[in-house]
Amino acid sequence: MRTFPATLLFAGFALFAAGLATGAPQAIPQDELRSVAPNVYLDCDRRTCDFDYIKTEITFVNYVLDRQSADVQIIVTRQQTGSGGNEYTLAFMGLRRHKGKDATLRFYSKPTDTEDQVRRGFVNVLKQGLIPYVSDTPLAEFISISYAQKKNFRPTPASDPWHYWVFGFGVKGNGEFESQSDKYSYQFNAWANRTTEAMKFRLYGNLYMNHRSYEIPDEEPIVSDTNRKSLSTALYKSIDGHWSWGGGVSLYSSTFDNAQLYASVGPSVEYDIFPYAEATRRELRLQYRLTYTWRDYYELTIYGKEKENLLSQALQVVLEIKEPWGSVGGSLTGSTFIPDFKYNNLRADFGAYINLFKGFSFNVGGQFSRIRDQLSLPGREYTQEEILLELKRLATDYYLRFEIGLNYRFGSIYSNVVNPRFGNV
Repeated sequence: MRTFPATLLFAGFALFAAGLATGAPQAIPQDELRSVAPNVYLDCDRRTCDFDYIKTEITFVNYVLDRQSADVQIIVTRQQTGSGGNEYTLAFMGLRRHKGKDATLRFYSKPTDTEDQVRRGFVNVLKQGLIPYVSDTPLAEFISISYAQKKNFRPTPASDPWHYWVFGFGVKGNGEFESQSDKYSYQFNAWANRTTEAMKFRLYGNLYMNHRSYEIPDEEPIVSDTNRKSLSTALYKSIDGHWSWGGGVSLYSSTFDNAQLYASVGPSVEYDIFPYAEATRRELRLQYRLTYTWRDYYELTIYGKEKENLLSQALQVVLEIKEPWGSVGGSLTGSTFIPDFKYNNLRADFGAYINLFKGFSFNVGGQFSRIRDQLSLPGREYTQEEILLELKRLATDYYLRFEIGLNYRFGSIYSNVVNPRFGNV
């Protein structure tokens, strides 16, 4: 993939396109402006891109609704960084007369950045990437470029007193109260992470409590209390551009799963067919895990167990691809207990969003699990309350969920106008 000229993208320069500069020789009529401006298709989900803000801040391009009408397609992907911020990857792909004029830029947000700081930084990088596509149009004379750093600035590595460690915690709760019922729940979680190119460390803890009660005339009130607690830690190390290995330890307790305490430990190894450096656009990962678990149940299981030790293995294949024509992803996970292979689980997840032709798109997604490993189910009949209130996991052979959709859009190809009245209704 070719990159833009170094004079435009030299590291450390904060370039920005100012739109229509003050003091311009002569204003270009709106229709003429639209005819010379490049058509841009911003391939980005709304959780990542603030489209209204982008259109307000960058007015020197035409925003179109599908890639078939575009001169430039910009594929935006987001990954969380080790510090808790995000890495935004902007892949610029020239189409039609700009074909072959491709580049990739990145913007990094900090976990302490406000929403406004993130979108300002993102738009600044987006402007940088658009400059080459307007440099050979009549719009070029209205574009100005600035260098925002102080005089004699030289980029130097900043010292990190935290040595890449990131800590956090969160707490939340909710409640609903009526004369004959009340429901409330609360949750607490805490974590510590350290991420470098060579190593990834994770420590996570979670506590969730849920209470529900219902008053029924002439009967005893129905009260349910459920809880879930977990604590896990994992360490993964890079071997090279394709291989990684690591392992983890976890503790788990859940009234829903009849788990008074599960203690698990085991190693894992992963191989990515594509280099990890290409993970924002494509990845095909094969991961194998071996886990030893000591289980202590709340109730006697359907196999007459109060406690047991289990050895299990899991193999997972994950495919993720994002291209100009759309995106597709899926995973296949198979797990078994050792040596009792008849107790197993096979799960498949799939999702795709495809632009078939101008204005027409297709999406499909779903999940299927073939379940043969429910060893922890209580060995008794459930009460009606336990079933209706979903207090216990039910026996099942499978789980299926799917969705499918078709979309067709026609009319104006442009989406330049921003009108915030009445919100997004």
